[in-house]
Amino acid sequence: MADVSQNSSFNQSSEYGNVYRPQTVFSVLTFTLLAMLVVATFFWNMLVLVTILKVRTFHRVPHNLVASMAISDVMVAALVMPLSLVHELNGHRWKLGRVLCQVWISFDVLCCTASIWNVTAIALDRYWSITRHLEYTLKTRKKISNVMIGLTWLLSSVISLSPLFGWGETYSEEDMECQVSQEPSYTIFSTFGAFYLPLCVVLFVYWKIYKAAKFRIGSKRTNTITPVTEAGEVQMVCCFLFSNFLV
Repeated sequence: MADVSQNSSFNQSSEYGNVYRPQTVFSVLTFTLLAMLVVATFFWNMLVLVTILKVRTFHRVPHNLVASMAISDVMVAALVMPLSLVHELNGHRWKLGRVLCQVWISFDVLCCTASIWNVTAIALDRYWSITRHLEYTLKTRKKISNVMIGLTWLLSSVISLSPLFGWGETYSEEDMECQVSQEPSYTIFSTFGAFYLPLCVVLFVYWKIYKAAKFRIGSKRTNTITPVTEAGEVQMVCCFLFSNFLV
C-alpha cells in the first residue's frame, strides 16, 4: 500500500510539477523586472493624461489623439500586462479559466490595435496640417480628429471581439492554452486590419511629410518665402518623427 501511495503521489507531482517547483533566483529577478515595467508603463501614461487634463494649452488637437493613445496604453498596463506576467511565470500555461482568458485576449487585441491606429491618426493629422494648412482649420481638425478616434476604437473593437462570436477559439482546457484565435480567416483579417493597413498608411504619410520637409529646406536655400504656419508644422512633424524613432 505504501508503494502504491508513493507511486500515485509521484505521478501527481510529475504531472503538476510546475505548480510545486521552487522559485529560482532567475525567475524572481524576471518577475521583479516585469513588474517594474508594468508599473512604469502605467504611471508614465497616466502622467501624460494628467498633463493633458491640467494644462489648458493641451486642450486641443492633436492632444486629444495623444490622449486616446495614452488611454489605450494605460489599459494595456492595467488589464493586459499583469495577466501576461502571470501567464509567463506559469510557463505559458493558462490556469485562470475560459472567461478570464477571453477577457485577457480581447483587451490585449483591443488596446494594441487602438494604440497602433492612434499613431496612424496622429500621422494623418500631421500630414493634413502641413499640406492643407489653410483649409485645415482648428475647427476642422477637431471634427476630423474626433471621427478618427471613434473609427479607431470601433475597428479595434470589431477585431478584438470577433472571436467571442465564434470566429475561432482562444482557450484550450486540455492543453491549458490561451492565445489569439488561430483561425486562418481571422488571422488574415486581424493582421491586415491591426498591422499591415496602418503600416502602409503611416509609411505613405511619413514619405509625404518627408517630401514636404525637403521642399521646406529647398525653399530656404532659394530664399523663397514660406508661410510661418507651414514652417511650424514641419518642425513639429520632424520632432515627432525623431521621437518615434528614438522610442
